[in-house]
Amino acid sequence: MKTFAEKVISFNSRLDFRGTLPENVRVLNPFRDDEVALGISRQFYKKFYSDTRSRRLILGINPGRFGAGITGIPFTDPKRVVEKCGIIYEGKLKHEMSSVFVYETIDAFGGVSLFYDKFYISSICPLGFTRTNSLGKEVNLNYYDLPDLAKSVYDFMIRSLRKQLTFGIDRELAICLGTGKNEKTIRCINDQFGFFKRIVALEHPRFVMQYNLKNKARYIAKYVAELQKS
Repeated sequence: MKTFAEKVISFNSRLDFRGTLPENVRVLNPFRDDEVALGISRQFYKKFYSDTRSRRLILGINPGRFGAGITGIPFTDPKRVVEKCGIIYEGKLKHEMSSVFVYETIDAFGGVSLFYDKFYISSICPLGFTRTNSLGKEVNLNYYDLPDLAKSVYDFMIRSLRKQLTFGIDRELAICLGTGKNEKTIRCINDQFGFFKRIVALEHPRFVMQYNLKNKARYIAKYVAELQKS
């Protein structure tokens, strides 16, 4: 029987989106764009998921350039890869604010070993997107930011979620990160396909760090309380 790690690594290595994208939108696929990300993520999953236990699924939006876009690990920037996960990274230790929040939450929960023993973090859209803004700078793009993009990736998201459910996911509930458009999308998908008995939504880490930093401790406590109930 394949381990949870082997299933995730195989899934990541085969991720590919071939649908039509809106003008000026590019797919962010760390597993195809950068061999380093595939190697780091492989080490990560082998370290924390080399077993056949089931886990609860946590679903974000889609990878960003400075977290999973570099490491291939959701909500994990290079700095957290080294300092929290104990994995060697030889590039620049870039910082991503959502990763800071997630790993402070993981510490409050009991640490990486306990957390990853119980939870598997992914995104409803496992590949990210970027576009060039009016200043000529490449910026992150959420799948729901453009109606044409959301429509184009919908079937890809369903297929990807179905595949991940075969890893050993406990389908009693899923935790959605984002209480706005991401929650609406995930609840709509679940209403249609019945993947999970319940969906629990929490405020997205970036929302906390960008707009509610003074209340970060309260949000971490809320996360931990929900994770402990799960």
